[in-house]
Amino acid sequence: MIIIGSDHGGFELKNQLKSYLEAKGETVDDCGVFNEQSVDYPDVANIVCSKFFTTQADFAVLVCGTGIGVSIAANKIKGIRAALLCNNYSAQMAREHNNANVICFGGRTTAFEQAAQMLDVFMSSEFKGDRHQTRVDKISNIEG
Repeated sequence: MIIIGSDHGGFELKNQLKSYLEAKGETVDDCGVFNEQSVDYPDVANIVCSKFFTTQADFAVLVCGTGIGVSIAANKIKGIRAALLCNNYSAQMAREHNNANVICFGGRTTAFEQAAQMLDVFMSSEFKGDRHQTRVDKISNIEG
């Protein structure tokens, strides 16, 4: 299962990604928003990340206008490793080296085709562990 959510700035891209994932046979839990009415992105990030933990989803997707706000907010939550993706290489490294469990996009900065490609790269990559696990553990230790 994949959890997905956005603020008003990411509404259109979120809906496109949700449809894309469902067409690929993925189960997607859409946490909203369900229209373009203004909402606060920290609230959306909190809802999505909380649901990620309670459902034991594979990963979560967050979208706001730039992807910056939701990635900052999500990374305040213990256990979340959110990565703002900007190209296919960052998508691969987010999974392979950082074991990201939340990926973020900018609805006003990223075209659907680019986001879909990055999503595919992320989903087809696997965490490499080993020395990267040591680094991920150090991130967890910073959280306290």
